[in-house]
Amino acid sequence: MPLEYQAAVLHEPGTPLRIETIVAADLQPTDVLVRIRAAGLCHTDLEVIQGQLRYPMPIILGHEAAGIVEAVGSEARGVRRGDHVVLSWNPHCGHCFYCDRDLPILCDTYQREGAHAVQFDGASRASLRDGRDLHHLMFLGAFAEYCIVPDQSAVPVPREIPFDVACLIGCGVMTGAGAALNIAEIGKGDSVLVVGCGAVGLAAVQGARLAGAGKIFASDFDARKLDLAMAMGATHRIDAAREDAVSVVRTETSGRGVDVVLESAGNPAAFRITVEAVRPGGQVIWLGKTDVQSDITLRWGALMGEKRIRRSSYGGARPARDFPMLAQAYLDGKLLLDELITQRIALSDINAGFDALARGEAIRSVIVF
Repeated sequence: MPLEYQAAVLHEPGTPLRIETIVAADLQPTDVLVRIRAAGLCHTDLEVIQGQLRYPMPIILGHEAAGIVEAVGSEARGVRRGDHVVLSWNPHCGHCFYCDRDLPILCDTYQREGAHAVQFDGASRASLRDGRDLHHLMFLGAFAEYCIVPDQSAVPVPREIPFDVACLIGCGVMTGAGAALNIAEIGKGDSVLVVGCGAVGLAAVQGARLAGAGKIFASDFDARKLDLAMAMGATHRIDAAREDAVSVVRTETSGRGVDVVLESAGNPAAFRITVEAVRPGGQVIWLGKTDVQSDITLRWGALMGEKRIRRSSYGGARPARDFPMLAQAYLDGKLLLDELITQRIALSDINAGFDALARGEAIRSVIVF
């Protein structure tokens, strides 16, 4: 009998997700079947629900998850039945133009198949009971009791880390902390501004701390998020409702601006702040995003001075290397993850969870299966 399980399915943008019975496809040679134990609600999922990111429907959302390997295909490598794994949404071929240039996030196959919301081989791994194929967000589709993924997307981590915090490593934490540790060239004692203190921004604050930054400025409109930022390593808080981040950082850096800006707010105003706040010769890393068809405007003069701007989608992730490292940092008390979880919910509460995310009330709601 084919495996049947419950999943949250989006049929049209702007409509609630439906909890439906899903039929799993047969396991292919390099596939891994994972029983999902926890999955985080991310802004990227919300953007698909709101129609800002456009994917084929019906689709299973969810790309930040952790679970237990239930079965492996005959040719699957690097993972065994019973492993505790964090899922990666960036499988890559390893030999295309971009993979050869150490840019797996731009892998030709990843880019081509990702837009169709299918699995890495171009096929679906689940269907509705009426036989219609389902699409999978970012090669996963993890708002479900089970998930079939490519072997390289199932990354073993220490069994000691709880699933509800482990899942955060798969997207938000990797993106934020990875940007600070892998992308930005943060030197010992450097000054860093983090714009936006949601899950990604708070991970960026911690990444900057782990990289040895001196002054770490955290900017947000929400006092609760700023409290968390200070607890996680920020040295200065900027209340964006009352203070101008550019003026604050320039005052604190002898008028120059900060060495590095890590942006995770995802709005035009935040993008403008980044180039105004960074010093000449400094680095700006954009992590947030807005509607893919939107324009942003910058003051041309703010770009003068050999400033470097880089867009990063996944914090330079090498999941097989970085996921276990981040998990161990949590276990060693160097990386705070429990504090990122606003609420733990059931799959049936997923729509309420996304409503809270849209209102800015939740840093991370985590579905616990």
